[in-house]
Amino acid sequence: MRSLVVILIGLFHLLVRSQSLDISQLNPIAFDSVWVDKKVDSIITNGIKNQAFPGAQVLVAHKGTVVYHEAFGFHTYDSIQPVSLTDIYDLASVTKILGPLPALMKLVDEGKLDLDVPFSTYWKPWRRMKNKRDLTLREILAHQSGLQPYIIFLNEVLKKNGKLKTRFVKPTKRKGFDAEAYPGIYVKNRFNRKMYRMINRSKVSEEKKYVYSGLTFLIFPELITQLTGKSYENYLNDTFYEPIGATTLGFLPKSKNFSNRIVPTELDTLYRHDLTKAWVHDENASLLGGISGNAGLFGTAEDLAKMMQFFVNFGRLNGNQLISEETVRDFITVQYPENENRRGLGFDKPLLNNGERTLAETYPAPEVSPDSFGHSGFTGTFVWADPKNQLVYIFLSNRVYPTREHRNLYTLNIRSAVQQVFYKALDSSQ
Repeated sequence: MRSLVVILIGLFHLLVRSQSLDISQLNPIAFDSVWVDKKVDSIITNGIKNQAFPGAQVLVAHKGTVVYHEAFGFHTYDSIQPVSLTDIYDLASVTKILGPLPALMKLVDEGKLDLDVPFSTYWKPWRRMKNKRDLTLREILAHQSGLQPYIIFLNEVLKKNGKLKTRFVKPTKRKGFDAEAYPGIYVKNRFNRKMYRMINRSKVSEEKKYVYSGLTFLIFPELITQLTGKSYENYLNDTFYEPIGATTLGFLPKSKNFSNRIVPTELDTLYRHDLTKAWVHDENASLLGGISGNAGLFGTAEDLAKMMQFFVNFGRLNGNQLISEETVRDFITVQYPENENRRGLGFDKPLLNNGERTLAETYPAPEVSPDSFGHSGFTGTFVWADPKNQLVYIFLSNRVYPTREHRNLYTLNIRSAVQQVFYKALDSSQ
């Protein structure tokens, strides 16, 4: 058992051990680790007992130092494979802020994108769409544009009897069907164009209010490729993941030959008819061959922490400003509070007046600063960063196992409750 301890740099993993991040003024951190262990274990164990998830892991970094990283439970409820600190998870919508978003930030920095001109300036099909041609990228990223929340493209691929339409998918790779969505499912090369057309023609609400929409995140990879001259995947790896040292962060982990175990997600009875593992859970991303802007990223807790620490450092890497501080600050700032919209640009933010609410009413923990930001993922993932308090919080689980109907992760408010433990611990240590 650990008692009140001073956690020094050498006692835990450092986010800077690969010399990937520039952290200044690292100070020893002291908190009652026995109390923290007891509280976190109680919350997570209760979640497992109530089938919120079969297993999870929590990583917390303070001032660039990992001060807590623990794994709980198993990959599945059969209790065969315990969760490991090096396991790789399907990040679901966390992809949005760690995939296309840093690329868009970089392109804004370089003057290749302007947040306040019509997005149709860059996505030309929208010039012909009366309901979309004047929407700005700022409105889109803040979910203030009126765009339709979601389109279920799987409906275009499945027949009424549940079988796959062979005009769009084949059981084996062949000419014109190169994108592997899953073993035995190869998608027509041009299916992405069908998706783009449906997005282009989708409805837009005349009322401009906060409505979460992930539609443009399906087309951002194509836009990023057009503006950079590199494939979306290579651009992210070369510009961000490799320099930052996030070696497991990427798409299609099955093709990477990692020694890390990959945590399974859902037992799919509709589309893949299999336990989905090492292949993206999100059906829309799957139909894009697993490489998308709305989902598809996989990674370890440590690599997620490196990326979130990069944002906490306002875009600075090894003394170089990879993304300007001005741009990072703009993206993490609430854009339309007058419309009761808490969102930044791509980033999620705390509920407005979050600190005045009880834990049951808040999102995330009530102690987070208004400057903090992050995102959640449908599979049970959550990342949050707080520049004011110099805290990075990573929560990973596979709450969709064996089915997405398991929602006790939300009803028990587990992620916020665990996050609150560390704010109280650090507050009591100061």
